[in-house]
Amino acid sequence: MRRGFFAVGIVQGKTVENLGTLWRTANLFGAAFIFTVGRRYKRQCSDTMQTPRHVPLFHFDTVDDLIEHLPDSCPLVGVELNEDATPCHLLKHPERACYLLGAEDNGLSKADQAKCHEIVKLPGDYSLNVAVAGSLVIYDRWRQVQP
Repeated sequence: MRRGFFAVGIVQGKTVENLGTLWRTANLFGAAFIFTVGRRYKRQCSDTMQTPRHVPLFHFDTVDDLIEHLPDSCPLVGVELNEDATPCHLLKHPERACYLLGAEDNGLSKADQAKCHEIVKLPGDYSLNVAVAGSLVIYDRWRQVQP
């Protein structure tokens, strides 16, 4: 039996295509919930599975609001290009985790990174599309928990 859960969301997500794609991946890989921080988005036409009908969708005004409402013992794991971050392939994904990604145009701010329990980075010297980055982290988590 698989234990634990994960959630994924974007701070001030900019494009409907990226939100929809990330949410679809989250749904396919068993996310407990999805979320947004800030309300800079519209309906995700790229989410053809209509994920919020199947996986709870929460909205938070700020990262502090998200942190205040995290499930018990659930660390906030930021995903960002940061030289001090743990490389994704070396991360032991927590049993419970809430993955936080930054917006397409601004990334995850230094202030928001400081609020995370851990920061993870993907390989490469340049940022990836936010939906791709989130999907890769979700896949890496899935890969680790398979029996």
